[in-house]
Amino acid sequence: MGKGGAERTARRILSLWLPRLPTDAHSRRHPERRDHPLAAILAERGRLGVAAVNRAAAEAGVHPGMSLADARAIEPALAVFDAEPESDARLLERIAGWCTRYTPWTAPDGPDGVALDITGCAHLFGGEEAMAADLTARLTAAGFESRLAVADTPAAAWALARFGGGAPTLTLPRWTGEGIWPSPAQRGRGGPAKREGGGKALPDLSPLPVAALRLPAATVDGLAAVGLRRIGDLHALPRATLAARFGSELLRRLDQAYGRLDEPLSPRLPVPPHSVRLALPEPITTAEAIAEALRRLLAALCAGLENTGEGARRLRLELHRVDRRLEDAPQTLVIGTGHPVRRPDALMRLFAQKLDRVEPGPGLELMVLSATEAGPLAAAQAALDGTTDGGMDGQPELGELMDRLGNRLGERAVLRLVPRQSWLPERSVAPASAFSEASGGALWPTDRPRPVRLLAPPEPIEAMALVPDDPPAMFLWRGVQHRIRRADGPERIEAEWWRRDGEPRDYYRVEDEAGRRFWVYRQGLYRPGVAALWFLHGFFG
Repeated sequence: MGKGGAERTARRILSLWLPRLPTDAHSRRHPERRDHPLAAILAERGRLGVAAVNRAAAEAGVHPGMSLADARAIEPALAVFDAEPESDARLLERIAGWCTRYTPWTAPDGPDGVALDITGCAHLFGGEEAMAADLTARLTAAGFESRLAVADTPAAAWALARFGGGAPTLTLPRWTGEGIWPSPAQRGRGGPAKREGGGKALPDLSPLPVAALRLPAATVDGLAAVGLRRIGDLHALPRATLAARFGSELLRRLDQAYGRLDEPLSPRLPVPPHSVRLALPEPITTAEAIAEALRRLLAALCAGLENTGEGARRLRLELHRVDRRLEDAPQTLVIGTGHPVRRPDALMRLFAQKLDRVEPGPGLELMVLSATEAGPLAAAQAALDGTTDGGMDGQPELGELMDRLGNRLGERAVLRLVPRQSWLPERSVAPASAFSEASGGALWPTDRPRPVRLLAPPEPIEAMALVPDDPPAMFLWRGVQHRIRRADGPERIEAEWWRRDGEPRDYYRVEDEAGRRFWVYRQGLYRPGVAALWFLHGFFG
């Protein structure tokens, strides 16, 4: 489900806020402390301060930023533990990965939030409200307190999730194409609640505090000092005045909140170019049911690849279990192919080798199949009998054998030779994975024959030539003498100009009296009084 080309009218951002992430994470490790006043403490500027509190501590009057001494004076029964910001950041990253069950576009947002671009995804879960309710319910069951909001801009969703108040889920109306929102008529008087087609009132940003614009604390304090405490208070003032007094950052954040300035959302991982998902109405556990669900996903994915004229080269299958913890990654199966393929049956055979690794546990509830790498693929030629003639998409038997071996033994275990840009024979080829892309334009020469087998390295021989520049009349190799009947050459080959480790070589194709054909060369230029050095480099036939 790609995002490319999505217009602003269709963009929808979900901001997830985990206000008590440190204490919730601690309570999950120590369930006996869940209902007791609890605070995470951090040493700052020579004193111990409160960094985060759970709900019980907050209701007792303890809040972040308070010194530990003051917190204990308010709540003597307060239990404390050392804050671990790095551990919390890793947990938030894993939660952002878990959120990919809803959309591939997820990213941590600050120290306690996750941003999700749900454009085009909500209908898969019954709409935005159903998606939000499912997300909130799963987080609550996992022991995390959360709030979230959905809006047309990341800034508006962030502001409403943290400062909106009221219901856990807040939604802003979609853009109407009027350019800016609220309208100029609504500026200066706070602006009434916007209304959608059905007449449902939706919250405005005007009543929210200016801190909801993600401004530095110094800017928030400066605004408060002159009586500007709400976002609506800013609408009545000229933009030039605001910029001159409080800097351009204030206007940038304000424009981001109202969509006048675009704010891109970068996913935590590259989004696959092709992806399909299957939400299962009932959890499945049997191998037959899992295989059938995978066949449906492959059919849908290959249909999408056909529309773009591509084939898959690497696929990833993610399987989500109903009992999986938020911080656990989904089970993943990966296959690769040596060339682009979009035949569901061929891809299914590769996955079949790995399906026995799946541990469904109490059941799988979601499966996501992605083509993480794809390449151009020409349509197969249709024969008169209605079948195809193979071609690239026909998955030739050798190609399918390579794919099966590579996926079973590992991609690095199946190699092929690829051309490399060098005239020296031993440098003109290199082993590469059969699953790697072709070399960057390098080709073997087609206007001159090359032996089917090369010696690595070339072996020295004793050769005798009638004149210095002639091919050898005979040579001795490994104690066996070969008398030459026919010879062709020379073909002079030199190393690349930037290499200083080689001399010119004069290559000859020779055939001995027994009909055996060899590729030999004389190294270096003729020097009177210096014996020539000869080498055997390969065999023809």
